[in-house]
Amino acid sequence: MAKTNPGRFFEDYSIGQVLHHAVPRTVTVGERALYHALYPARHALYSSDEFARNCGLPQSPIDDLAAFHVVFGKTVPDISLNAVANLGYAEGRWLKPVYPGDTLRSESEVIGLKQNSNGKTGVVWVRTRGLNQRDEVVIEYVRWVMVRKSNLDVPAPETVLPDLKKALEPGDLVVPSGLDFSKYDFALAGEPHRWGDYQIGETIDHVDGVTVEEAEHMLATRLWQNTAKVHFDLTFRPDGRLIYGGHVISMARALSFNGLANAQMIVGLNGGAHANPCFAGDTIKAWSEVLDKAETEVPGVGAIRLRLVATKGGEPLALRGPDGKYIPDVLLDLDYWALMPI
Repeated sequence: MAKTNPGRFFEDYSIGQVLHHAVPRTVTVGERALYHALYPARHALYSSDEFARNCGLPQSPIDDLAAFHVVFGKTVPDISLNAVANLGYAEGRWLKPVYPGDTLRSESEVIGLKQNSNGKTGVVWVRTRGLNQRDEVVIEYVRWVMVRKSNLDVPAPETVLPDLKKALEPGDLVVPSGLDFSKYDFALAGEPHRWGDYQIGETIDHVDGVTVEEAEHMLATRLWQNTAKVHFDLTFRPDGRLIYGGHVISMARALSFNGLANAQMIVGLNGGAHANPCFAGDTIKAWSEVLDKAETEVPGVGAIRLRLVATKGGEPLALRGPDGKYIPDVLLDLDYWALMPI
């Protein structure tokens, strides 16, 4: 019997299949230090225990995207080890903050399957949950992945396409227990702009750029144990090793501080697309569009829906060409909800 894990191929998935992913991981304050070393992350709630306590939390949580990366990375050996590409996200919710000392594990359920017309690949939809040591769900999301077939003679499965929300409603969002922005210090946060200062349809060019290097990308994939071959193995693709999509997400989110410093906590992920591949040497820039705004049940805490676009240069604030397709410079199109002081 083979002792090694070659990863699952498209024909290995079935609707309703539940995958319990190895290996649980306890996060520490080192996670924050490494995250801030990889990205220019400066949102105050994730940088300062004192700032977080003044906002009603017991201490500074681990960055929402760092928690996402930990949960996501655990799923890779079972879902995307043989992936061609990660295609999109939906119905993502951050349900509880993750604090240093919490132990995270992941489990996924297969909710959709569709073989591609070439018969060589197929798309797998999974709903993933990240749980802490108390079996509380801290994050959940849907993603879909294009995966290779190993045996091309295996008949195509019945196509099942999950019915997913185009966007989360404000009522779907969970405000962390105790969060209170009544003592929010805008000077320490870095910008004066409140929830009421942003208008639906407004666009924000985040100005700054960061050039991606192989070394930092490899540190990120190892840190979060994302061992997908397209990210790890330089010989796997003729055009080079793909930069992990989560690396692009975190870089763009960190760059968005310049203009959205008070969009503190990510609480919802409506959708996302890795529009074009990113390689070492590309310089990532970012811009945002305000898509929607809503008050929450917590006084003083507003929700803002943002489109975050990462590019590798080109025309500022450009997204799609005349044909409706993403222009080649667009790397990421992410739609998310964040919490901001009113």
